[in-house]
Amino acid sequence: AAAAARLSSGAGGQPEAEGPSQATAMLRHLLLKLRATGPVTVAEYMREALTNPSQGYYTRRGGIGESGDFVTSPEISQVFGELIGIWYISEWIATGKPKAFQLVELGPGRGTLIDDILRVFNQLASLLSKCDVSIHLVEVSPKLSEIQALMLTGGKVQSNPEDKSAYMKGISKTGIPIFWYRDIQDVPPGYSFYLAHEFFDALPIHKFQRTEKGWREVLVDIDPEVPDQLRFVLSPSSTPATQNFIQPEETRDHVEVCPEAGVIIQRLACRIEEDGGAALVADYGHDGTKTDTFRGFQNHKLHDVLRAPGTADLTADVDFSYLRKMTQGRTATLGPIKQWEFLKNMGIDLRLQVLLQNSRDSATHEQLLHSYDMLMNPKKMGDRFNFFALLPHHRLAHPDKKHKPESKAPLPPVAGFGELLLK
Repeated sequence: AAAAARLSSGAGGQPEAEGPSQATAMLRHLLLKLRATGPVTVAEYMREALTNPSQGYYTRRGGIGESGDFVTSPEISQVFGELIGIWYISEWIATGKPKAFQLVELGPGRGTLIDDILRVFNQLASLLSKCDVSIHLVEVSPKLSEIQALMLTGGKVQSNPEDKSAYMKGISKTGIPIFWYRDIQDVPPGYSFYLAHEFFDALPIHKFQRTEKGWREVLVDIDPEVPDQLRFVLSPSSTPATQNFIQPEETRDHVEVCPEAGVIIQRLACRIEEDGGAALVADYGHDGTKTDTFRGFQNHKLHDVLRAPGTADLTADVDFSYLRKMTQGRTATLGPIKQWEFLKNMGIDLRLQVLLQNSRDSATHEQLLHSYDMLMNPKKMGDRFNFFALLPHHRLAHPDKKHKPESKAPLPPVAGFGELLLK
């Protein structure tokens, strides 16, 4: 809202007085850049603030967890990761138990989610005994990849100079090989399951505003009134992004587009079409209805996106209608459906009952109920987060169903996206 107010007034909203230390190295870098080149797109600003090699928020710290700037679902409850692990096994069984699968996670955070999934794979080891499972993590942050390695392998990893694609490899505590990559392109082809949990929301967005003269891109510039402060301005004329990213049928007056998300979804769709597998995306977002969702988080509180860049997490809601469009029909898509609904369909209530019966002390009991409420309550994470899946077309419809409908056995339902029926 503050951003929108500044946009319409063109005035740099005055933050509370700050000492010279708040003129972060990243801000100084951006001021120099803006003086040299003029205003930059919001996407360029986000990319610098989050992933600049020396001063970016993720490359330097990446504050996940209680002591960081935001908490994610796997940090709240082990059940979240367990149910996602079961989703992949369910899809593996539904597609005839292929002899090998890769589990590829984009932006794995601290590795908590993959750790919970590996525990499920270990508990169901007899089921997976004839399957060759490997884990592939796509991570740009050196800091976070160290944290992941420590959690997943106990720190037993080696850098991988002879293999140009993976920069690090190790073996999980349960004996499964793990590889680290900087780009999804580097992950080897093959039957794969993809996981993107709170990944797409951190990718850089372009912002556009409808005006009387047509669409204009929102840019970031120096505030002439306060020379070491940033403000939003509108491009004087249409930009290349305006011409390429606004759909002709667009009805909203303010639109955010994430071209990088489009490219990644296209790559996933191509891989799933060629090699099989599935992708599961979990994030906060909307189905092409929201307008201004760009915001910052610092110490679990909302933070002015233009203040002290590099010290806060910047994020925007994922537009699932755009992701669906960008698959270009190469895969089928399911969702988005609300997190509470997906987890309910995955049997979270049954899992909670088992954990409550097995918990001996009241503190664990309380913790289980509290984390369940955080994940499921529509006022907390239950309604804010959505699940969305990419699957091969043949997973949802027999290719030759129209010719001989009676000869085909019904396809197993996709877990999580339909009601759970207990036999």
